Amino acid sequence: MSSDETPNVPTPRNSREAVREKAQKVHAQQSRARLMRRIIIGAVAIVAVGAIGTSVALAVSAQVSKPKLTPTGMESDGVAVTDITAVAGSDEVPASPSTEPSDAGASAEPTPEATASETVDIHVYVDYLSPDAGKFERANARQLAGWIGEGAVTVSYHPVALLTASSNGTKYSLRSAAAAACVATHSPAQFYAFNHDLLDKQPEVGSDGMSDEDLANLAAAVGTDNTKAVRSCIENGDFVSWAKEATTRALDGPLAGSKDLMLNTAPMIVANGEAYVGAFDDPAEFSQFVLSVASDASRATPTPTPTTTPAP
Repeated sequence: MSSDETPNVPTPRNSREAVREKAQKVHAQQSRARLMRRIIIGAVAIVAVGAIGTSVALAVSAQVSKPKLTPTGMESDGVAVTDITAVAGSDEVPASPSTEPSDAGASAEPTPEATASETVDIHVYVDYLSPDAGKFERANARQLAGWIGEGAVTVSYHPVALLTASSNGTKYSLRSAAAAACVATHSPAQFYAFNHDLLDKQPEVGSDGMSDEDLANLAAAVGTDNTKAVRSCIENGDFVSWAKEATTRALDGPLAGSKDLMLNTAPMIVANGEAYVGAFDDPAEFSQFVLSVASDASRATPTPTPTTTPAP
């Protein structure tokens, strides 16, 4: 080999072109990689959105397809108690305090007299978590039962849920109202006993209250006729939506048997359209109120005037 031969070394121009070409290839590869990532991310997003949409659609469909259940035998959202055939499963209905004579010599607990034309129509709006509702039941259960047995009054209980937020998130007020509707629907003869036990054994405000299983067990303890149906109704919350709507209707008014009253507390007792504003734990005061209402009703009933028959 001669000394004047030149080695095969690329010129600076060729070197720059090679570097540029290589950079273009790398850039193209990176562009393709970025494009593929975008395509994959887009595809995943589409699939995720589709899955969410499907889940929402299924949830809405399930909610729409689930029928809204309404209890039976509850006219104006209340249960009319006309015949007490059972008492509470735990204890007997508490007796009212003994009667003391008044200054006028009359009984402190008069009994309203039933007539063929007029009885006192009593509606009790009850929240099963309300301490005052428990006081009213324990103080007046005996005399209410006696008046019902004598036909002097008709009594309807209206379960409402004003204290739903007062049980550590368990919504006991709402669930117990729904449970009462379950017993009224599937075992109406035991409603009075179940209603009494709910108030006699009521939990404290601010506690968790009874579970659905406990409520079903309480219903079974009072001797419900259709225990399986009652338990299923309570534990599945069949009438929870109804209890919400019934409470709203009572808040909007008018209350059953009245022209313009609206629910503003629980319990709220309405007799012949008049709200009771006395002490809930004083049976004598409540008895006087009912007697006064009965007297007003009898005075308002016109007496037929005899007419003479013209002679032929």
